[in-house]
Amino acid sequence: VQLVESGGGSVQAGGSLRLSCAASGLTFEDYALGWFRQAPGKGREGVSCISSRDGRVDYLDSVKGRFTISSDNAKNTLYLQLNSLKPEDTAVYYCAVVLSRCSDYAYDYDYWGQGTQVTVSS
Repeated sequence: VQLVESGGGSVQAGGSLRLSCAASGLTFEDYALGWFRQAPGKGREGVSCISSRDGRVDYLDSVKGRFTISSDNAKNTLYLQLNSLKPEDTAVYYCAVVLSRCSDYAYDYDYWGQGTQVTVSS
């Protein structure tokens, strides 16, 4: 299994980015697909998750209304649209998959990408 993130970058506050996670070696429909982030000196936190089995979507409270998760099962690609970005959104963003339901806990996830840096300046 391989997960490859892309789309990170540096933007000013209020800007937008679209992250992508291309997956190979697995069938999307069998997994829940998540985005996590890790800021310098902090732990990894769950940002959003989408369950391919039932369509359930979860968001971290601080990103609700600003971030949107989606997936294209035909392309085996997961997306995260980041709008109205804030400096506190600065972090390395990771995609991850789990062969069950969405979880807020990083240790539940089976496979991880290498991460993509998002930097938001004020």
